[in-house]
Amino acid sequence: MKLVKEFGGAEYEFTIRETKTFEIIEDVKLLHSELGIIYLSEYNETVIRKILDESSIEFYPLFTVKPHVFLYKAHPLAGLGLINLEDLDEYPCLSFEQGAYSSFYFSEEILSTRNVKKSIRVSDRAAIVNFLIGLNAYTISTGIFPKYLHGEDIVSIPLNINEQIRVGVLKHKDLTLTHLGEIYWDALKNIAKQI
Repeated sequence: MKLVKEFGGAEYEFTIRETKTFEIIEDVKLLHSELGIIYLSEYNETVIRKILDESSIEFYPLFTVKPHVFLYKAHPLAGLGLINLEDLDEYPCLSFEQGAYSSFYFSEEILSTRNVKKSIRVSDRAAIVNFLIGLNAYTISTGIFPKYLHGEDIVSIPLNINEQIRVGVLKHKDLTLTHLGEIYWDALKNIAKQI
């Protein structure tokens, strides 16, 4: 938002896409996007890095975090300081639908291969929030949740597992960033320093 306010002027055209992991990689590969943001984990890194190498895309780490569970603040588990996977067994698990490229390697959630009793796949973040609040559901992510999406109603609790999430920026090897692209990347680095 800050970038648009600072550089928008009287006329402008910005495109910020929130999309599926495979589409992020394709957009950077085909130079439709200067930059993309994805995560790597122990589970998906080998496959994703192979695809990035074949696509002439580089991954630049921004930050590494432990997985967290997002819950509604009134959820029965919201008062815990640490959540074990078995604590989640009776609650609906939310994940992002990945379309035709629904391979577990492209999942937006770590531990996507875990068997759960109740699973709901959604295609947008607003739906995730509604299900978190309305169904005592949960999702597993970085622990970073934007305030504009009912952030005051959602809590983030560390998950007791030995995994890490590495969030980073994708850039095509043959692309020289525009001035705005460089400013955006610098803004991402500054945000990452605060995490």
